[in-house]
Amino acid sequence: MANTSVEELCTLHTNLSNKDVEKIKEVSANLPLIADLNQANVFVDCPTKERKHAIVVAEAAPATAKSVYQKPVAGKFAYEAFEPAVFYTLKTGKNMFLNRALTQEGKTVEQSVVPIKGSQGSVIGALIMEKDISEKLQHQLKLEALSEATETMSEILIGMAKDRPIIPEVIEESLFFIDDENKIVYNNPSATNLIHEIGIEESRVGIPITDCFPFIKDILNEPEELLVKEIKMMNKIFSVKKIKLDVAGKSNGTFVILKDLTELREKEREIVVKSVAIREIHHRVKNNLQTVASLLRLQMRRGVPEESKVHFVESLNRITSIASVYEIILSSSSADEVDIYSLIEKIGNTLVQEAKHDQKNIHINYQGPMLLIDSDKAVSLSLVINELIQNCVKHAFKTKQEGRIDVCYQHKNNAIKVQVIDNGAGYSPKAKPSLGLDIVKMMIEHDLSGHFLIERAETGTIAAVQFPLERKGD
Repeated sequence: MANTSVEELCTLHTNLSNKDVEKIKEVSANLPLIADLNQANVFVDCPTKERKHAIVVAEAAPATAKSVYQKPVAGKFAYEAFEPAVFYTLKTGKNMFLNRALTQEGKTVEQSVVPIKGSQGSVIGALIMEKDISEKLQHQLKLEALSEATETMSEILIGMAKDRPIIPEVIEESLFFIDDENKIVYNNPSATNLIHEIGIEESRVGIPITDCFPFIKDILNEPEELLVKEIKMMNKIFSVKKIKLDVAGKSNGTFVILKDLTELREKEREIVVKSVAIREIHHRVKNNLQTVASLLRLQMRRGVPEESKVHFVESLNRITSIASVYEIILSSSSADEVDIYSLIEKIGNTLVQEAKHDQKNIHINYQGPMLLIDSDKAVSLSLVINELIQNCVKHAFKTKQEGRIDVCYQHKNNAIKVQVIDNGAGYSPKAKPSLGLDIVKMMIEHDLSGHFLIERAETGTIAAVQFPLERKGD
């Protein structure tokens, strides 16, 4: 792909600086050589402006091997659900090698990803290499199944020789061994119980397995030596595995293994239902918070005493900050984690925009890596960030019409440190305690188990918050 196309895609879809775009162009220029050398498709993905997805800005197909893709993918979006390794690298800056992924054309590929770092050391993109392993994967599954069948047959034969078929007796799956006429030669106790469960009282060697399970006739007639299908029987879901033991074109019998998947599929369904329910709850919480905010705005438009107006505005900002958490959750693929950068940016932009109504021109900048935290911690953090930025807007620039706020955070030693820095009047320890700072201290100490420090700088004020990063399941 021409460098101009790479530049256009970066300019249109990303927030990369001119210097970082040049770095992406340098990497992209070498993609054809990398593709030919590794006999693989290679790509460069960059995070989009919203940081929710990634955009393929460059690609190269190998001339030394068959391409994984039939159509060009440059200019298309990549989603975390399909390419988790790419997003892991973009968020953490760590390498991912030999990871399996699903392409946009539905092929299974072996994927390796390394980060591309910009002038400031931050991750600006990912270099991705993909090899088609669909046939390799299918062959591997066959080998695993045949190995499993050979091992199981050996155990059966050893057990039968000793008149004690111990292993098949304790296998939970229903195991049948049938001859080339589909007659049962052996079945374990689980298989006997299954036959009784479907209403056949007598279970004996020599009867055709299709008399018990007519639905597997088509499966047995399939030419494949290995075949796995899911079927529904007696209001249950079964996995049916057929393994033919052919040697030199001669049939030595067939294993038929039935496994009850009903409970597993029900749990999967419950997880999906639970996920949908959680998102619905988040949606309702967000709507309720927005309703409360609307009521406060309505009351302010109808008129409130001037001395009460500031309290209405502060309460309104706190409510919208919490609502921001749920808006970000609903717009992401995760139901219980929030991207800190998106949260801070959303809150900060809202507060600075409001400051323009007071004829103040305040510039705000954000700096920090892509980092996820649990939604319950995000609610507390949203209030902390709201109070610190609101404190800057309200107090730091009382005598100034223009100012600057920098919000930066970092993840180090399993802890998150957030700093809000302004170039305003400067913090005075003798100042009267405010409700906003009381909220910050309470949230940091009790909800986030961290600590808070605010001090005067050479120009302005530095407010620093630090708390441990503990995700659910850690």
